[in-house]
Amino acid sequence: MGTSLDSLSRLMHTLQERAEQRPVGSYTTKLMEGGVSKIGGKIREEAEELIEAAAESGPEGREHFVYEAGDLIYHTMVLLAWRGVDLQEVVDELARREGTSGLVEKASRHAGGDSVTSSESE
Repeated sequence: MGTSLDSLSRLMHTLQERAEQRPVGSYTTKLMEGGVSKIGGKIREEAEELIEAAAESGPEGREHFVYEAGDLIYHTMVLLAWRGVDLQEVVDELARREGTSGLVEKASRHAGGDSVTSSESE
């Protein structure tokens, strides 16, 4: 069942093409033409659905949670492509933070650092 994470790279490439070409009839095009407002709204909606699915029990609840996680990741990647940010940049940022406590990283932001949110739970 293990599919390589290469599928995320392929999806990112496709989304970057959609951002440039904006093919008619594409759901991704519709989102991108709506900009931050449209894409951000979908991300909020999908995040809520993911949180709700996390509380569902049993194998069906787990399956629903995985499905909603896919939706949230997809819409986040649409926003990345719209903004001209490649998924590899996010991977590099997470690698930069590796081994740093989320609490330490958060404290560095309040001490004048310009780092963004931690990859650990806050």
